[in-house]
Amino acid sequence: MDENELSYEVIGAAIEVHQNLGPGLLEAVYQQCLYHELELRQLEVCSEVPVNARYKGVDFDTAYRMDLVVSDKLVIELKVVEKFIPVHDAQLLSYLRLTGKKLGLLINFNVPVLTKGIKRVVNNL
Repeated sequence: MDENELSYEVIGAAIEVHQNLGPGLLEAVYQQCLYHELELRQLEVCSEVPVNARYKGVDFDTAYRMDLVVSDKLVIELKVVEKFIPVHDAQLLSYLRLTGKKLGLLINFNVPVLTKGIKRVVNNL
């Protein structure tokens, strides 16, 4: 599956989680449930994936952690916020650049209808 096909599957899984749980829970709950839903759909998913950074010859091991990575192609950053702000996009774009991945999804579970809380972020796709 390519990144776009994976994103379609992940969005379906996230909608399933949101329909069952609704808004208002902690981010960690949605992360665990989405992880489980993606496994049920037989997708390869990793949680809390370390992101290493390098600056002028200095390595920063595990500088950050990505919430979920699907099939080593798609980065998922989960939020439970009133609305997205520019730093959310910047964070995900930085993850994509540091890892060389092309597509990420920002998913905000704190919305009445999940499709209003999903944003695609691309890096040279």
